Amino acid sequence: MHAALSDPIHYLITHSLLLLGLTGQAIFSGRFLIQWIVSERQQKSVVPVVFWYFSVGGGTLLLLYAILRKDPVFILGQAGGLLIYTRNLFLIYKERSKFKEPSKQAA
Repeated sequence: MHAALSDPIHYLITHSLLLLGLTGQAIFSGRFLIQWIVSERQQKSVVPVVFWYFSVGGGTLLLLYAILRKDPVFILGQAGGLLIYTRNLFLIYKERSKFKEPSKQAA
């Protein structure tokens, strides 16, 4: 008998977890492809803002996957990375807001 018929709940959970992990890994890996394409177009090493969004999105899904798998090594690795990715986005938007402030004061 097929596993899906003998224990459908376990089958769905197992395969949903696998899909979650694969999706997270695909997004996380996609950030390197984006960085490579942008760098090639500009003919220099560039880390676009979307790289950090892909890092946060993929890292979040992978952290959820690690938590559901109860893997402390994977949890620590992804949680630490998420702090760095989020901090980079914060620094980017903080820097951008410096350039916008003078126009606000003039208004």
